Amino acid sequence: MIRYTFTIILLLLIANIAQQFIPILPELANARVLLIPLVFLCAAVTVNYSSMLLLAFLCGFLWDAQNTLGPHGGDATVYEHPVASLVFGYSIVLYALMGFLMQGIQPLFRQGKWHFSAMLSGVAVFLYLLAEFLLINFVRGDFVFPAATRYQILYSSVLTMIFSPLVFAILFKLAKLTGYTIRYDGLKKSRTRRFILHT
Repeated sequence: MIRYTFTIILLLLIANIAQQFIPILPELANARVLLIPLVFLCAAVTVNYSSMLLLAFLCGFLWDAQNTLGPHGGDATVYEHPVASLVFGYSIVLYALMGFLMQGIQPLFRQGKWHFSAMLSGVAVFLYLLAEFLLINFVRGDFVFPAATRYQILYSSVLTMIFSPLVFAILFKLAKLTGYTIRYDGLKKSRTRRFILHT
């Protein structure tokens, strides 16, 4: 478990670096794939609560370090209005909430229904970006929700969700390399049943 968690942390650091090189897509309302939330959400469903909270702290810290400390007070590619007074560390709480959401469907994931986790990752990213935008509006003291921002949040969520099967494949490989067992109750039953039918 410790080795697997350590490899996820390394993967998150790589995702943090790679995020800087992912371009925005002007034809999709300046949306982009959000690697750090994606890796976190896929990993959150494969670990226990304590490891998930550790990852949430790390991801929230990294996210705030590269976004909140900038001139925008939010992801510069998503939010154009400068906000200087968002509190550093708010993302840690939002990441923890996303992690609890993913942990809630862990029983389905353990039955081999990982596609539910893939779909929920898109929903979780959407909720995260929406919550972040609402916080920015709250700090501003008004509420402006232009259509361009709505589309940015929606398209970023969908694009991020599309890449979740690839991240799951990487996590399964890492689990195998580190000797960590991700339970697949559904697959086990299916294999046992197949074995019984053949015998």
